[in-house]
Amino acid sequence: MTDQSLPIDGRRAESLAVVEAAAADARAGAAAGSGAGARSGSQESRAGTPAPARSRRRGLALLGAILPVALVLAWVLATTVGDVPAYKVPSPLDVWTAGVQLAGTGQLGQYVAISVQRVLIGFAVGSVVGLVLGAVVGLSRVGEALLAPSIAAVRAVPSLAWVPLLILYLGIGEDSKITLIAIGAAFPVFTTVAGSLRHVDPHLVEAGRAYGLNSVSLFARVQLPAVLPSLVSGLRLALAQSWLFLVAAELIASSMGLGFLLSDSQANGRVDRMFLAIILLAVLGTLTDAVLNLLQRVLLRRWR
Repeated sequence: MTDQSLPIDGRRAESLAVVEAAAADARAGAAAGSGAGARSGSQESRAGTPAPARSRRRGLALLGAILPVALVLAWVLATTVGDVPAYKVPSPLDVWTAGVQLAGTGQLGQYVAISVQRVLIGFAVGSVVGLVLGAVVGLSRVGEALLAPSIAAVRAVPSLAWVPLLILYLGIGEDSKITLIAIGAAFPVFTTVAGSLRHVDPHLVEAGRAYGLNSVSLFARVQLPAVLPSLVSGLRLALAQSWLFLVAAELIASSMGLGFLLSDSQANGRVDRMFLAIILLAVLGTLTDAVLNLLQRVLLRRWR
């Protein structure tokens, strides 16, 4: 049977498959350009990661641990043999003891759980808002002219400047805290999505329109997959921004959370607990970023 004898729907489906395959090629090129781990050569991809590459990756992971270990050793030396007063820099043992005491009362687990919950909810809400606004600005010249100047002005407002207004409008409950975190998370997603959508290959867009894709289908099947590497990078920036805004959010008359622990310890002169809160924020931020990094690899393999 020749191509001319295929039904119209069959030809259209076949053409759309060609368009989506071209979009996949664009995604693979973008992933390679952004360091997402794209491999050269289809045979190497099918055969899996070679042993030298795995060894090199493990070596780089060990290399990344050198600086944290060196900082801990310097901290230990400074507080044991150095002339550093304990009221300025507590020893690692003091910080560990403070953490054990808080964990024994159940406060530490509660503080960590409520902070993680606030970050994840605010991050999810802000990412959705940023994705929608980025799509409007990136795909529409009218939307860009209408929204881009105002969004740029709002983005320039410091995080703490929102606190009095949020307390006034939303009170001192969870809504004001999650809203502040969502504000921080929305802008990185908006910036990366809007910028990436403006640079999607116009030939892909025209081909999708020629084969009958409406605006929603074109965005979902061609444009959004084409900017997937940039979108995931924006999500990782948004997650980091969410942790930054958490401390400001938990200054809003909060009675629990790591930000509250930090400010309360400052008021009570508990430097050991201040160090504990900072270390926990760093560890939790690193762990959540690692989860998104793993999700990025899975998505890129799925859509490549």
